Amino acid sequence: MKPIDIVLAVVVAVIWGVGFVATRFAVDEMSATLLTTLRFAITALPCLFLPRPKLSWGLIIAISWLLVAQFLAQTYGLAHGVPAGLTAVIVQSQALFTVAFAAIFLRELPTRIQVLGIAIAMCGLLLICFTVGYDFSVWAFSVSMTAPVSFAVSNLMLRRAQDVSMLDLFAWIGLLAMVPLLMVLWFVDGPAVTWQALTHMSLLAALCVLALAVLGTTLGYWIWGRLLRRYSAAQVVPFALLVPFFGAGASSLVFGETFGTLRLTGMIVVVFGIAVMLLSRRPPPLVEVA
Repeated sequence: MKPIDIVLAVVVAVIWGVGFVATRFAVDEMSATLLTTLRFAITALPCLFLPRPKLSWGLIIAISWLLVAQFLAQTYGLAHGVPAGLTAVIVQSQALFTVAFAAIFLRELPTRIQVLGIAIAMCGLLLICFTVGYDFSVWAFSVSMTAPVSFAVSNLMLRRAQDVSMLDLFAWIGLLAMVPLLMVLWFVDGPAVTWQALTHMSLLAALCVLALAVLGTTLGYWIWGRLLRRYSAAQVVPFALLVPFFGAGASSLVFGETFGTLRLTGMIVVVFGIAVMLLSRRPPPLVEVA
């Protein structure tokens, strides 16, 4: 890879990692539902100027609503005590779920090295499970774990989005995401609570929402998509392994977040397992998409 592209890949990892800290700031002032709604609303603005991707409405809606489920789940977990650094690791575990679903539904069997990586990552998740209940609830952890599952299923859907501009796609994904998000916002938060949060939002929270939408979603996925088109996935995907480390590092600096020995060991084991799986010499096509 060219040096400039290596820098861009690292920049994306930094943006996504620090994004978990920005999310943690924002949920101090608003619900997970409102934050997710505002994030997708801002992401959808470019669709006023961009053409609709040449994909079926059904496929765009499916990808959109799966990403809604992912972001709602991870934001809910952060709002209910799951540390930002740990959330970054949980979301990144989507790679092992992607491979597992591909094997089950598409008969794309992983290699032995990838099976080893999955086993290692699962051991790490089990270690993390043993720490649940100390500073956040089992329910919050369970909801957070649906984020990588939704992410993995969306990977299966994205395989069909060939030769499509990522900028166009995510703008229209943001537009279609507003349908379920506004419904959930109306019935869960209600108009009064939503208006109260919007009218009393601090400048810091507003900047966090703007950064999550513009940098984390629009810019981040646009750069990532361009890199995946320019280089093989085996060259690009490993940079995603930096996300949990940037997330945990930023959370430690900003919030003084610390991890017990067992949880820290589990996080390292998860990332190591994903690294083994993604860095194997012969990854199947689906892992390249993931």
